[in-house]
Formats: sequence, structure tokens, C-alpha cells
Amino acid sequence: MYEFDPTQPKWRQIYAVIRQRIETGEYPPKSLISEVKLEAEFGVARITIRKVTAQLREDGLIITTPAMGSFVADQN
Repeated sequence: MYEFDPTQPKWRQIYAVIRQRIETGEYPPKSLISEVKLEAEFGVARITIRKVTAQLREDGLIITTPAMGSFVADQN
């Protein structure tokens, strides 16, 4: 389980982790970003993960396709 800094919102901390994983290639382009897996990994509610994915989408790091999921965007 991830240890959170109590002085910052959890969703921002999770966002930073996922962003770093995308930037380092741990999550390569077109890989699925599973809300269920992130929820379990970080031990947070789905609404928290949805804030993370919304910010990742806004920043152009992921693309969400209805009925398919969220995938890492090509960073060209």
C-alpha cells in the first residue's frame, strides 16, 4: 500500500506517480490505465482515481474511449 503525505491531496500524489510512470515508459503508449487496479494499488475510492484520470486526460497523457477504457497517449 502506498504511503501518502498527509499535507497534500491523495489524488495529486497518485497523479504524480502515474505521470512519472508514463514519462519513464513504465506505462508505454497505448497501455491500459485500469481504474480498478489503481484503486486497489493505492487503497483509495474510485472517485479519487477518477480525479486522477480526469487530470491525466486534461494534460493529454491519456485518452479515454467509452466502453473500452483509458490508455496512455502517444507523446509525440
